[in-house]
Amino acid sequence: MPYALEPEHRHGRASRTGVLLVNLGTPEAPTAPAVRRYLAQFLSDPRVVEIPAALWKPILHGIILRVRPAKSAAKYASVWMPEGSPLAVWTRRQAEALQRRTEAAGERLTVRHAMRYGQPAIASELDALKAEGCERILVVPMYPQYSGTTTASVMDDVHRWQLTQRALPEIRWVRQHHDEPAYIDALAARVRDHWAREGRGDHLLLSFHGVPERTLHLGDPYHCQCYKTQRLLAERLGLTADQISLSFQSRFGKAKWLEPYTEPTLQALAKRGVRHLQVFCPGFAADCLETLEEIAIEGSQVFLQAGGQRFDHIACLNDHPAWIDALHAIVQRHGAGWPILAEERPGASDLEAQRLRALAVGAKQ
Repeated sequence: MPYALEPEHRHGRASRTGVLLVNLGTPEAPTAPAVRRYLAQFLSDPRVVEIPAALWKPILHGIILRVRPAKSAAKYASVWMPEGSPLAVWTRRQAEALQRRTEAAGERLTVRHAMRYGQPAIASELDALKAEGCERILVVPMYPQYSGTTTASVMDDVHRWQLTQRALPEIRWVRQHHDEPAYIDALAARVRDHWAREGRGDHLLLSFHGVPERTLHLGDPYHCQCYKTQRLLAERLGLTADQISLSFQSRFGKAKWLEPYTEPTLQALAKRGVRHLQVFCPGFAADCLETLEEIAIEGSQVFLQAGGQRFDHIACLNDHPAWIDALHAIVQRHGAGWPILAEERPGASDLEAQRLRALAVGAKQ
C-alpha cells in the first residue's frame, strides 16, 4: 500500500495566532435588573470576595442584590455613552485599533475582546478564536498591576474553558505590565496631552482601585506594583515627590483596605492648599464607572467642597495611539517565537500553507 502524504481526514485550515484582551466587565444596560445580574456574577467570584460562601451568600442575595442595583444603575446612567457602557465601548475600540495596528505591521493576528463578568464572555470569545483557526492564543488581562482579584480571576475562567476542550490551543498570558516601558510612555503621553490642552495643575494624584489590605499580607504584589508605576511615571514626567501622590479608591465593606483612601486624600490636598488638582487612574485601561462617576463626578465634588478651586479628571488610556502602540509592543514581546507574520493568504488550505512555507525556507537558503 503506497504511503499517503496527506491523511484523508482534514483538520481544518492553516493555523493562526489570536489575541484576547480581557477587561473586568459591565452591565448590559443602566438598569437595576441588568446591574443585579452583573453584580451577582461579579460578587460571587471567590477571588473577589474571600468570605466563605455559607456566610457571604445570605448577605449578597439577602441584602446587597436587593439594595445596591438601583443605586448603581443611576450612577451608570450618568456616564452611559450612546454606544453603551464606557468600559465596553473603549475595550472594543482598543481591540479594533490593535487589530489595525497588527495588520499595518504585516502580522497575521486575530484580535478579540472579552469581559470577565458579563458579555462578551471569555469562553465564547475563546470559542470564536479557535473556530477561526487560532492554535496559539495570547490572553491579555487589561490590568497593568497584578492582583489575585483581577488577573488571576481571568485565568481561572480561561482554565475552566480549557477543561471543556479536546484539542487545546497553546495558551500564553500577560501576568502584568505595570513597569512596561511602552505602558509608562503611554501614561506620560496621556498626561502631557491633557497638560497641553488644559494647563498643568498644582498636583497630580494617581488613584488606583483598592483591594483589602489582607491581600498584601497574603503575598499579592498589587500594592507594590502600583507604587512602582507611580515612581516610573513621576520620573518620566519629571515630577518631584510633592507634585505627585497615590491613593486607592472604591473601598467596599467594613474591612481595612489599602491606604491612603482616595476621598480623604482629596480633602487633605484641598486643605493643604492645592488649588488645581488633576487626577489620573493608571490602573484602569479604559474609562468606566469608577473613573467617570466615582472620580470625575463624586471626587470633584469632594475636592471642591473641601476648598479646592479646580478639579481635572485626566481620561484613561482608552484608544490613545500611544496605548495602542504599547499593547502592540506587549503582544510582540509575549508572543515571541510564535509565527505571527503573514505566511498564508486568508482561507489558504493546509497544503497551500505548507507550499508557501517551503518557498519561504527555500528563499532563505
